[in-house]
Amino acid sequence: MFDKSFALKLVTFFIMLLGFSGCYSFKGISIPPEVNTFFVEDFQLTAAQAPGDLNQRFGEALRNKIRNESRLKLNETNPDIIFGGRVSGFYVTSEAIREGNTVALNKLEIAVDIEYTHRDNEKAGWKNRSFRFFKTFDSSLDFQSAQESLIRDIFEQLTEDIFNAAFSQW
Repeated sequence: MFDKSFALKLVTFFIMLLGFSGCYSFKGISIPPEVNTFFVEDFQLTAAQAPGDLNQRFGEALRNKIRNESRLKLNETNPDIIFGGRVSGFYVTSEAIREGNTVALNKLEIAVDIEYTHRDNEKAGWKNRSFRFFKTFDSSLDFQSAQESLIRDIFEQLTEDIFNAAFSQW
C-alpha cells in the first residue's frame, strides 16, 4: 500500500535538497552563493618540449571543466574568481627497463603552476600551486600517434585536481 506520510517526507527531502544545491553539489564541491562568475586567463607556456598550443588547450580544458561541473558562468569582466598560470613541464621519460637494456614503458608527465584568485576572499585563493600528472604508455607505440590521447587523459586528471582544490573543502 501507499504510505502518505513517507511520500510527504520524501517530497520534503527533495525540496530541501534543491534549496541547498545553490551552494553544494553531489560532487562535494562548495561554492559560496555570492560567487557566480569565473574567468580562466590565457596560460603561459614555459615547457620546452611541449606542443606550441598546449597552454591554450589546457586553458580551454579548465574552462570546460568549471563550466560543465559547476553553476558558475564564464565572465571576462570583473569575475568573482580567476584562474591563471603556466604550463611548466612536458616530459617524456623512460620508465621500465627490461632485459637486454630495452625500455618497456615510457611516461608523459605534464606540470602546471596555477594561481587561483578569489576577488572577495584572499584566503580562499593560492599562488603558484603546482599540479602534475602522468600517463605511461608502451614504448612500442609511436609517441606522435599516442600523444593526443595521453594529453587528453592527463588534462582530465589535472583539471579534476585543480577543480577539487579550488571548490572542495577537504
